[in-house]
Parts: sequence; structure tokens; C-alpha cells
Amino acid sequence: MGAMERGVRLVIGSLALGLGTLSGSALLAQGTCAVTPPDMEGPFYQAGAPDRAATGHGLVVAGLVRSAQGCAGIAGARLEWWSANRDGRYDDAHRAAQTADASGRFRYETDPPGRYPGRPPHLHVRVTAPGHRALVTQLYPKPGQAALDIDFVLARD
Repeated sequence: MGAMERGVRLVIGSLALGLGTLSGSALLAQGTCAVTPPDMEGPFYQAGAPDRAATGHGLVVAGLVRSAQGCAGIAGARLEWWSANRDGRYDDAHRAAQTADASGRFRYETDPPGRYPGRPPHLHVRVTAPGHRALVTQLYPKPGQAALDIDFVLARD
């Protein structure tokens, strides 16, 4: 490789690095976060789950509910949880609702979900907040995983 070719590669590499940095800076300047992708609600959602932060022991899910615009935590966001029990059956004992704190933080503890026929173990969650679109998604803990740290990012209406 000649000096000219090395120089061209160096300039192209520097430009690419600069553009990557500029893109990251532009995103920070805009104050946006990527919206959490939705996942199917499934047939077992029921409104009106009891207010509680635990439906068992062994898997802790904690994090922050954020707004995509500004990335700030959303005070008072509502989270509704449902999952199959250790035997793979959905039941009322594994349904809960809770309200995020003034910073948008939440902590939920449950039994590790059982394997529902034809699906990997998973938890459902529905997250709502005034001025934001409702988010329904699923979490897929790995076997033996005791904690999930996750932020839910909601789109504005």
C-alpha cells in the first residue's frame, strides 16, 4: 500500500469517526431516546390487577420509565405485569400493577416465569403515562437469571 492510499484511508477513517461522533452529539442535543419496541399482548391480559410490587421471589425487574422526548423519567407512570407461574399457567397470583415513583423508577419481584407451551419463559408488561402512548411488551429472562435492569421508553402522543 502506497503513501497516497494510506493517506486516503486515514482521511476516510477520520471522516467516518467524525460523522459518528457528530451523529451521537446530534442525538444528545435533540434529547431523544429510542422508544422501547412493543411486543404482543397475548390473550391473558386482564385490567384491574392488584396494586403490589411483588408476586413471588427469585426474579427482580427494576429500572426507569422514560419519555422518548427528553429521556427524562416519567413520574407516576403505571406498570401492569402478568406472567405464567412456575408450572407455565397464567394465574391471578402473578398479576400486579404498580406506580413508578417521582423519578419514574420501579422495582418488581416475581417468581421466574414458567414455560408456557410453545413459548420461551417471559413476562408481560403494559406501561402507561399521561401524554404518552401505551407500551405493551415482553421480557425474556435467561434461565437462572435473578435480575433484569431495564428502562421502558414511551413515545409521546
